[in-house]
Amino acid sequence: MSNGAYSVTAVPSPNGAGGLQLVGRAARDGAADASEAATRFWSSSSLMVARLLYNTAYAVSYGVVSPIAYVARAAPADNPAVQGIVEGADAASRRVDSLLKGR
Repeated sequence: MSNGAYSVTAVPSPNGAGGLQLVGRAARDGAADASEAATRFWSSSSLMVARLLYNTAYAVSYGVVSPIAYVARAAPADNPAVQGIVEGADAASRRVDSLLKGR
């Protein structure tokens, strides 16, 4: 990143080349600064997205899945509704296995 210190000659050149060089140098330094700023932005935003995904998954696992698991464990196993859920889960698992083997 540039420090922003430029030397400007006190005596202007007759053809204006000094000013053009200054403008060219400023454009190059500005492009380099913009590139560095973009790199910093993407690295910090990717970290933010990763933390957001982690915190969301954490909240879902403990805020949704755990209470459902406790309620499911509290239901009696000889209940027809629970037996239907278990049989449906087994059938879905077999179907997925057959689809994956068919590839």
